Amino acid sequence: MLSITTKTLNQYCVCGCCGALRPRYKRLVDNIFPEDPEDGLVKANMEKLTFYALSAPEKLDRIGAYLSERLSRDVARHRYGYVCIAMEALDQLLMACHCQSINLFVESFLTMVRKLLEADKPNLQILGTNSFVKFANIEEDTASYHRSYDFFVSRFSEMCHSSYEDPDIRTKIRMAGIRGLQGVVRKTVNDELQANIWDPQHMDKIVPSLLFNLQQEEGIERSPSPETEKESPVELTERCFRELLGRAAYDNIKNAVKPVLMHLDNHSLWESKTFSVRCFKIIMYSIQSQHSHLVIQQLLGHLDANSKNSARVRAGIVEVISEAAVIEASGSIGPTVLEVFNTLLKQLRLSVDYELTGSYDSFANLGSKVIKVHEERQLQEAVIKTIGSFANTLPTYQRSEVMLFIIGKIPVPGMYPSLGVEGSRMIQIMLLKSLLQVTAGFQSTNILTALPTSFLDPLLSFTLMEDAEIRLLVLDILISIIDRHDNRHKFSPVRIISDISVLKLKVDKCSRQDNLFMKKHSQRLYRHIYLACKEESSVQQHFESLYTLLGLICVELANEEVVVDLIRLALALQDLALTEEALPVYNRCAIHALSAAYLNLISQLTTVPTFCQHVHEVIESRKKLVPFLLPEDVLKLEKVEGEVLFVQAKIAEMLGGSGYNTERLATSYIPQITGLTLSLSFKYTETGCPVIFLPFLIHVNVEELERERRRQVVERFQTAPFEEIAAHCGARVSPMLYCLSHVIDTCSISLSLSLSLLDRPPPSPSGSVGNGHGRTRSVPVYEMKFPDLCVY
Repeated sequence: MLSITTKTLNQYCVCGCCGALRPRYKRLVDNIFPEDPEDGLVKANMEKLTFYALSAPEKLDRIGAYLSERLSRDVARHRYGYVCIAMEALDQLLMACHCQSINLFVESFLTMVRKLLEADKPNLQILGTNSFVKFANIEEDTASYHRSYDFFVSRFSEMCHSSYEDPDIRTKIRMAGIRGLQGVVRKTVNDELQANIWDPQHMDKIVPSLLFNLQQEEGIERSPSPETEKESPVELTERCFRELLGRAAYDNIKNAVKPVLMHLDNHSLWESKTFSVRCFKIIMYSIQSQHSHLVIQQLLGHLDANSKNSARVRAGIVEVISEAAVIEASGSIGPTVLEVFNTLLKQLRLSVDYELTGSYDSFANLGSKVIKVHEERQLQEAVIKTIGSFANTLPTYQRSEVMLFIIGKIPVPGMYPSLGVEGSRMIQIMLLKSLLQVTAGFQSTNILTALPTSFLDPLLSFTLMEDAEIRLLVLDILISIIDRHDNRHKFSPVRIISDISVLKLKVDKCSRQDNLFMKKHSQRLYRHIYLACKEESSVQQHFESLYTLLGLICVELANEEVVVDLIRLALALQDLALTEEALPVYNRCAIHALSAAYLNLISQLTTVPTFCQHVHEVIESRKKLVPFLLPEDVLKLEKVEGEVLFVQAKIAEMLGGSGYNTERLATSYIPQITGLTLSLSFKYTETGCPVIFLPFLIHVNVEELERERRRQVVERFQTAPFEEIAAHCGARVSPMLYCLSHVIDTCSISLSLSLSLLDRPPPSPSGSVGNGHGRTRSVPVYEMKFPDLCVY
């Protein structure tokens, strides 16, 4: 009671003796504080203070300074009731006053907010944050040149990481910190006179603080009870994070994304995938669409930077790229597309290298990490899946470019000597699987652009490889590209169907582009199909894919001429099964079954009754006599002849009666697997001059030569340095010119000899000439017999 009386007397003394001498603004400020702080702000006096501030704006800075002085004193004396009243008064003055002199008042306000944030009491920290948020929402009429928010960024970030013992208070502090950061961003992001909030020194504090809160309550469900807060910390964090990213301009994207990458690295969050994917989904959907390719570039660069990290980390980054690229693809394009595929294919190559060597270093050191094969396999599958998911979002023309890009990356044997045969095979399989993912669902109206020569030639060359898995992948790729009406699944499994109308095949009239494609490439397709059937390592899947490919050609690309060629091919396959005794029994039975199923299909598509009848009769005979020659029951092969075989002459006669041109069908199909090459043989004499022998014909395997030539050329121009290529080309010039000059000289001699013969006197009417040694008959030039190769 004594202390209270003393206080009251002092107050009365000050008011009574000096009250009239004190400035009016101080008296108005003092009057807003009641005797008991629990009574709250004196509203009537607050209205007088507000009116005075509006009437005399030059006094606003003094009002702010005096309020700040009182608040500091009250904080020091732990009179928190008066602190709350002072902050409420400041908030109302800020909301009401918008004059040129408000900047000095704001400095006093921020000083008081800072003092509250520095206090140890959570309630004061929350109070200061709430006042700052209200201030952040005010649009000031005048700019400030000297205001700094560095303290607030640091303090609010620290509050986001609060570890207060009481979980409820800890949550409130963290949410206050999040709202504070949101207020700082709002206040500074559009003010060019403020310190750049996008600088790394600020982003490295703001972004990790938001991600920390986004991660803390990941997967925790909130109870729907009405007592809970309207918004959880994770929801508030996500909203603040989206707002931050949505305000990012082109130059600021990298500074905003880099801390995300560092946070995921430092806390080993790539491996879990869930949180990292969620973060980048928020990023991709929040930033402006025209800036999204910058995020992809940063992810690709981060993947390269982690090339020697564990497979689980790389797989996590790849998963994020997959999700982000799908979102970005709709609004992107340009070099980013091929950059994505180039980086992913590079990672495939590195993963295969790591799997084979067993280490992330080129030379296994004692301190190097030991890889886990199953993790590398999972990474490879993730990369292939990502390639497919991204390709599915691309337009047709870009997907064609990606297909060409990938086919150019597939190594020929010997391209990577360091990996050996097995390493090259693994890379081939991985890239073909990637190519298959790109072609999945690919539908092009123009088959010429979908299968250009630059793509078809190298692709078909892989059908001749001994590896069965590679051949199967190539067949599946061709099927994906040719199937433009989703018919492929209707041809599986291979079976004899009495009425193909149940398949509900979608058949369109063959377009002009399709006809041109078949004229240009059909024989090559037939040849590779024929040779694929001859492979001893082919299994059931190969024959099913071959049947599907033949069926799609018939449905998608067939005209009358193509139908005849396909029938010839089917009959040639039957002959192949009869004559190639070196083939395994299963393969010969499977070829017979393939031929039967395909002739059954094509006969019903041609709708020639007699043709259909013949095919039906043969199939019925097989069911009775040799059921193992039908796709439903391929078991063993015995001597096959008679009525269980399709007869080419009968089929030609039947089709001819229906208007088909059967001249080609009269000739059995023989794949052009050999060719004739003209070769000049040179031998050098003792004097060094070449002697040219007559040209002769050499029978060579065209496919083997083509494959070897392609391998050598690709290996040279993809692996050798530029200087070596230039030296090689230069070294070839001299010998070629030297040989060419001798060839020209020799031809000149031969020509002169021929002219000398022509200069002889014409023969006499008797057919003889005198040469001093008797009479011999002269043969006129036009009667001379020259070798065919010498006649132009």
